[in-house]
Amino acid sequence: MLRNFGGSIAFSLVCLVLAAVYGWFQTASVPATLAMLWIVVMLSVLEVSLSFDNAVVNAVVLGEMDAVWQRRFLTWGMVIAVFGMRIVFPLAIVAIAAGIGPMDALRISLTEPKRYEEIVSSAHVGIAGFGGAFLAMVGLSFFFDGEKDVHWITWLERALARFADIKAAEIAILLTALYGISLLLPPSEALTFLGAGALGIVTFIAVEAIGTLLEMREEAQKAAGLIVRSGLAGFLYLNVLDASFSFDGVIGAFALSNNMVVIALGLSIGAMFVRSLTLLLVREGTLAEYRYLEHGAFWAIIALAAIMLASARVAIPETVTGLIGAALIGLSLWWSVRHKRRFPDAEIEDALRAD
Repeated sequence: MLRNFGGSIAFSLVCLVLAAVYGWFQTASVPATLAMLWIVVMLSVLEVSLSFDNAVVNAVVLGEMDAVWQRRFLTWGMVIAVFGMRIVFPLAIVAIAAGIGPMDALRISLTEPKRYEEIVSSAHVGIAGFGGAFLAMVGLSFFFDGEKDVHWITWLERALARFADIKAAEIAILLTALYGISLLLPPSEALTFLGAGALGIVTFIAVEAIGTLLEMREEAQKAAGLIVRSGLAGFLYLNVLDASFSFDGVIGAFALSNNMVVIALGLSIGAMFVRSLTLLLVREGTLAEYRYLEHGAFWAIIALAAIMLASARVAIPETVTGLIGAALIGLSLWWSVRHKRRFPDAEIEDALRAD
């Protein structure tokens, strides 16, 4: 346990100490400081509950990377996740939405928390379009795969796999959904939503293209007899994916606090535990042991994408988002255990088929 979560526990203690010091200097009151600490803890729990499916998907990609790039994702990726998404990203939203400089955005976040919350919330339509479209592409691309021979929701996943030979079928489905939702929005918001959604699709294609180019380069190096140990494509993919998963946590945090420092500390603790959970899944080989867990995670991604896209028109509580993801993953885990008990030799057969 300490091997996987020791760093997260130490990081959490440091963040809680910083929160206590900050709370005391801001309020000079023990009850108020304790209340701030409690909010930090609740924010960390919120982040973990919303990002559990992210940990499973991270483990899928991370398991295919070599040890060097795994360490880089768990270190450099952590800096990007904490500093970039929990601090820089909300400030960038304020700066762009309000048309002000980064220093003014930082000042507003520290001295005018309610105005800061209002500005971030006003950018929700664009965030929903971009994040929802990117996550939808991630989830659909997993199921639109003609070579996938393991199915959980058999009738549906087999039907989706049969459409894999139709080029860009998942893009057509997503564009149709984006257009349908945009019809329900005011004209100005509809344009923002469609533009952000298109940018999310382009971002996914760009990341996939970079991955393909790097794979082609690695194959050429292997053919020349060179040793290849690059996981740059997976590293880029994971960080964009992690950023998309973070949108709902950052926006949802305002339900508990509008103080940027408190939000950053709480979400950072949660992000660190998600990283540790990812590492646990990779080291213990949990994904290989539980047949349908990966499927549950990608269905959770599609559910989250649908919720994000719909949230441009209808307010959906973050609790619902977390519960749906946790339910899908929990159900896939239970189904995996059930299958393992009924077919104990299935793993051997799968290994032989893979060879």
